[in-house]
Amino acid sequence: MGIWQGRSRRKPTGGRLRPIRNKRRFEIGRELQFATLGTGTVKRYRVRGGNLKLRILTTNTINVFDPSTKTMKAAKVLTVRENPANPNYIQRNIITRGAIVETDLGMVEVRSRPGQDGILNGVKVERAAPAKK
Repeated sequence: MGIWQGRSRRKPTGGRLRPIRNKRRFEIGRELQFATLGTGTVKRYRVRGGNLKLRILTTNTINVFDPSTKTMKAAKVLTVRENPANPNYIQRNIITRGAIVETDLGMVEVRSRPGQDGILNGVKVERAAPAKK
């Protein structure tokens, strides 16, 4: 079944809404594809207006900004330590914006959107991550 982002067929009260038209192509949603750890793979897809977006499917490197030295370095991602989007993403090593990943430079918070930007950028953080279960 496809993902449809159109108007609901129910009112907030639970009553039925009679549709005024059929579904439209621009109301179709995108399939779920997560950025995980692995060799670097990027997928391009077309969006409205003929533009292109890049989606990271697998990656093992991140661009890390260190606020103390104000420098940017490439680092290797070891594992995902925290992910506020979904606790299950930690076990599956899925990377989203706001996730805390462990790198060879230390803990890094992901600041880019890997599903839309096609690149992984992060800022080094000084807090300790919880123990992985």
